[in-house]
Amino acid sequence: MFQTLYNYFWWDRLWLPYNLTWSDLEDRDGRVYTKASDLFFTIPLAFVFLVIRHLFETHVATKLARLLNVKEKVRLKATPNLVLEEFYTSSGKHPKQVDIEALSKKCSYSSRQIERWFRRRRNQDRPCLLKKFRESSWRFTFYLIAFFAGMAVIIDKPWFYDLREVWRGYPIQSLLPSQYWYYIIELSFYWSLLFRVASDVKRKDFKEQVIHHVATIILISFSWFTNYIRAGTLIMALHDSADSLLESAKMFNYAGWKNTSNNIFIVFAVVFIVTRLIILPFWILHCTIVYPLELYPPFFGYYFFNLMMLILQCLQIFWGYLIICMAQKFLSGKVVEDERSDRDETDNSEEEEEKPISAFSAVGSTKNGPLTNGHPIVNNNHRKAD
Repeated sequence: MFQTLYNYFWWDRLWLPYNLTWSDLEDRDGRVYTKASDLFFTIPLAFVFLVIRHLFETHVATKLARLLNVKEKVRLKATPNLVLEEFYTSSGKHPKQVDIEALSKKCSYSSRQIERWFRRRRNQDRPCLLKKFRESSWRFTFYLIAFFAGMAVIIDKPWFYDLREVWRGYPIQSLLPSQYWYYIIELSFYWSLLFRVASDVKRKDFKEQVIHHVATIILISFSWFTNYIRAGTLIMALHDSADSLLESAKMFNYAGWKNTSNNIFIVFAVVFIVTRLIILPFWILHCTIVYPLELYPPFFGYYFFNLMMLILQCLQIFWGYLIICMAQKFLSGKVVEDERSDRDETDNSEEEEEKPISAFSAVGSTKNGPLTNGHPIVNNNHRKAD
């Protein structure tokens, strides 16, 4: 049964154009082609990325946060209470008025004390500012390096300037060493993001994040199987171009550098709109949808690849809409709140006020702190598409 399924999965007609077989992509005459077995290496390499990330966040990002004077808030802890904790974990974090009254009778607390306990308990579960800063620092570092590495891989290639060259001679197109490592490293990184998605800072677009990571991994893997390497390198470099700007804007926002964060975000918004909402649909998608039909009749692999591209494009439109809405509010001078990010809750009473302190010490200046009027995207640990 396994062998039958294996044969059906690797059926030539599924992945390759008519009259071509996998034997046409076997190494010969000094030409090297992609091999599906090479991608097994990306799984252990993803765990290597997780180790490198841990070391980076611990020894580099933490020191950088100290240099930028990243501020953290003192969060008052909820008093341990088994009845309230059981309701919090099993029934919900936001009890209704009827639940508050029932819990008040069980615990001999006033309604206000119950509400306060749940506020403090919710605050305890929210990620600290230092955690957000570390994650953004790691992503910024990778995306910046990946973008320049990607440009080095494609900038001297003819298909960078003429998209018809992407399909010239397809699929008999040799794999270059630079393309090999660019693919392996990018795919390993996205595997590491998927492995850490449950423990990373969660936003209200968590499902979109997971869909994005899965779609990206499928796209990279599929383009490797079918030797869509030229198109794949263009798409990856295009996505990396804006991501480093977004993460750097977040970093400065967490550090309280308002003007710097604002300026970087403006640049990011322009780059995102140009690359994801103009170049990607009108050049890259046109290249992957129209040009192949000039050489081959459509086949399953053609439809599958472009379907995944359209899913990613829908995510780009979703995030682009959020960016444009934020930009309109920002340019009009309105206070912009992060609609996808949970914020710490406080009471009006003095005992519930939370004062910003350093992420590393309770002593020191509070001049720089996390912005409360940040951008809906900058305040998030959100990715490209990715």
